[in-house]
Amino acid sequence: MAGGDRLVEALLPRCTFPPAGTAVTCAFSGGADSTTLIVLAVAAGLDITAIHVDHALRPTSATEADHAAHIAHQVGVAFERRVVEVGRGGNLEGRARSARLAALPADVLTGHTADDQAETVLINLLRGAGASGLAAIQPGPTKPLLGLRRAETRALCDAAGIDPVDDPSNADRRFVRNRVRHEAVPLLTDIANRDLVPLLVRTADILRDDNRLLDHLAEAIDPTDAVAIGAADPALARRALRAWIGLGRYPPDAATIDRAMDVAYGAAKACDLGEGRRLERHRQRLEIIEADPRARTPAGQ
Repeated sequence: MAGGDRLVEALLPRCTFPPAGTAVTCAFSGGADSTTLIVLAVAAGLDITAIHVDHALRPTSATEADHAAHIAHQVGVAFERRVVEVGRGGNLEGRARSARLAALPADVLTGHTADDQAETVLINLLRGAGASGLAAIQPGPTKPLLGLRRAETRALCDAAGIDPVDDPSNADRRFVRNRVRHEAVPLLTDIANRDLVPLLVRTADILRDDNRLLDHLAEAIDPTDAVAIGAADPALARRALRAWIGLGRYPPDAATIDRAMDVAYGAAKACDLGEGRRLERHRQRLEIIEADPRARTPAGQ
């Protein structure tokens, strides 16, 4: 580790780790980013448990887990391996991510970098996201490396004499993120004739601030009051409905909110919200009707 001390000293001030002495879990694939995460977390004085999620999707996954365990021992942190079962069906990338998230604590630290942030902006743009989606990854203590570049995490591993795990799935062009990483970002960087990552990170930062203000303004609107929704600016009305309909769930898509707006405006009496739920309007009040008629979201809640 001695060879990486100077680089650790240079990178650590740009990170957002919790206070020294905090017990944390780190998502640890053993790749360069997550290895840098635990190296810098040690330098930040945290009490670390590195959790390696084995999706068991490749014959080499057990060997990769052993390699990750060796790195954790080399760095001097506790290590856990958790094997998950990835359900069958389409969207392997999404199913693997869901299985991984289910196996990790909600407050787990991850090794996302500025490059991941830029890729997320582009991916969400391709999905037709609005300001909240283009704000991308929320900075904070659970994403302490967002101020670093991927090249810097590799450089730290080299300087520290650590050979990170090479995950072959990161080169698989079937996955959208990999195509954005290996094709879209280099092409757009060439077109812009400058490093695209800082530009996209700045865009996400600006939109995050704008999004926070709009969400605050939308909190003043009662989403169950059809008259209030109809009188509000559509941008705020949509946000009020999205927060209410998506409370405790995955945020509803734009098409669902458009249908809900039609109900609020009186253009429709009811609409489908998905997951067996309906939105209905009665006497200028909006109500979410659950699949179980005994379970309702009363007006005003």
